[in-house]
Amino acid sequence: MKSTLISDTPSTLPSDDDHPYRTGPWAPNMREYDVIEPTVLGEIPPDLNGVYIRNTENPVHDSLGRYHPFDGDGMLHSISFENGRCEYRNRFMPTDGLAAENTEGKPLWAGLRERPDKSLRDGCGARTKLKDSSSTDVVVHGGVAATSFYQCGDIYETDPITLEPLGKANWVKGVTPGWGVSAHTKVDEATGEMLFFNYSTQAPYMHYGVVDNNRELVHYIPVELPGPRLPHDMAFTTNYAILNDLPLFWDDEALKQGAYAVRFHRLPSRFAIVPRRGRPEDIVWFEAAPAYVLHWINAFEQGDEIILDGYKQDPAKGTVTHGLPDGLKPFTMLDINAIGAHAYRWRFNMKTGAVIEGPLEEALSEFGMINPKVAGKPYKYSWAMTTKPGWFLFDGLVRLDATTGQRQQYKFPDGVFASESPMAPSPAGTGEDDGYVITYTTDMNTDSSQCQIFDAKDIGTGPIARIELPQRICVGTHSYWASADTKR
Repeated sequence: MKSTLISDTPSTLPSDDDHPYRTGPWAPNMREYDVIEPTVLGEIPPDLNGVYIRNTENPVHDSLGRYHPFDGDGMLHSISFENGRCEYRNRFMPTDGLAAENTEGKPLWAGLRERPDKSLRDGCGARTKLKDSSSTDVVVHGGVAATSFYQCGDIYETDPITLEPLGKANWVKGVTPGWGVSAHTKVDEATGEMLFFNYSTQAPYMHYGVVDNNRELVHYIPVELPGPRLPHDMAFTTNYAILNDLPLFWDDEALKQGAYAVRFHRLPSRFAIVPRRGRPEDIVWFEAAPAYVLHWINAFEQGDEIILDGYKQDPAKGTVTHGLPDGLKPFTMLDINAIGAHAYRWRFNMKTGAVIEGPLEEALSEFGMINPKVAGKPYKYSWAMTTKPGWFLFDGLVRLDATTGQRQQYKFPDGVFASESPMAPSPAGTGEDDGYVITYTTDMNTDSSQCQIFDAKDIGTGPIARIELPQRICVGTHSYWASADTKR
């Protein structure tokens, strides 16, 4: 391995830190590397050409009060492939918030578990007075990597291969001042468009928009909700965008006191279906059984129906703390096993208004990825993660056939944890599952990390190639695959 240490960032985290989401597999990285010739075990498929890029929460400074695992600073890990070779890099996201805290040498903003009035400076976000860490999600759109924050903020742009910072996305200036953009922007490879939403505690409480392949804002409308909500993700089909009003959101009485306490309200789940360039009056609303969905899998049109697949959970179940260490009890809502997340399908009839819903499978999983070429279209396969009970740690990989319910699974060795694992289609492939599944691993047994490559048709046999990284990296969540033929 030929690696170059680019920087080593000073940290103010306590030396005896015992927070479960800042230690162990979640211990943040302070060193940035370039690796031009990493050690490869096995053989990188020669038709794997593109970039796998992952964002994650990677705190540099101690917290103001209680720390939540989503408070950390953004860090990108990028590995690019070309004709059987690869290069790896990692970089902090150079956000305004991180720059300010580095200058002061201390935390300046309270996180999700604290009251906003504890922040030392004004901030961003639907919750207000948060640091925009741009640490939640990443996509590649119009040739650049775009990172985002799930409580709404700026879009930070970066070269997806070199990780050279390109500044804030100019198009965000066109959205409502102070609202920003939520994580889980959606890129449609067929059109080159990026669809997005934002939300706030101020009416109309949500907007929806479209950015074209030249990274210009071309559509932006209000989506009126009954009050402040906490949407986390959206979906799209060839002709429609799908937004949601789900019954897990801030408590109204707590908001009046300046506190952002989240609870499950016994209300219907509501879904807004709007033409992708539609107006507010074009929105069609549907109601379904109470539920919460953190992430959608895919959506598509079938006759008069819109089919929407996602990971249904019952947030009321996320209060089980039996047998958990005290340090984990505040984070049971992050435990996929406790909240029972599983693949589920909703069918919305645009002609009759009827809703039919039911599970795709009962087994638990989340963070599903699909072949990006079938996004918004009828599809068959998804590749998702299983989690270690009690923890927000990915311990297995699942391939689900949505048409048959057939499940194929790979379990990582004990003490090895993975990242969200996108599917990279083979350029010469003819089937939806012709290609590869890629992930980063964090191995607590060997104090090391790898990028692992699986055959998307047969994940159960394990990785076909493993690429060694220069340090054990912090576990992380959202990621993206951009093929080499994606516009750069």
